[in-house]
Amino acid sequence: MKILEKEQVYAAVKTNPVYVRPTDLPIRFTAGDRVQAKNIHPRGHTRLPRYVRGKTGTVVRRHGSFVFPDTFAHGKGEKPQHVYSVRFEARELWGEQAEDNSAVYLDLWDDYIVPAT
Repeated sequence: MKILEKEQVYAAVKTNPVYVRPTDLPIRFTAGDRVQAKNIHPRGHTRLPRYVRGKTGTVVRRHGSFVFPDTFAHGKGEKPQHVYSVRFEARELWGEQAEDNSAVYLDLWDDYIVPAT
């Protein structure tokens, strides 16, 4: 097993051929777009944390397109789609008691987010 230096991790994740997949889906969001995480409660596997559902954040970047783990884990196909890094302010997630100038960054698939209203 090869141990990666921290500078190598991003490149390894971005180019890992195991889950990188092309998609014909349009790119829906760009850096700076406001998005809302869907308030969904699927049965079984999901990578959408409960604490972010229904919350609003800002797209920071698009990582490319990857296998959608929710369908893949249940044997329903790869359903490749774009993955976006989204910044959620701590106060948006946890209210006024959250620390100032704190945020959480989550990598979210297209199926998890919609344009913020």
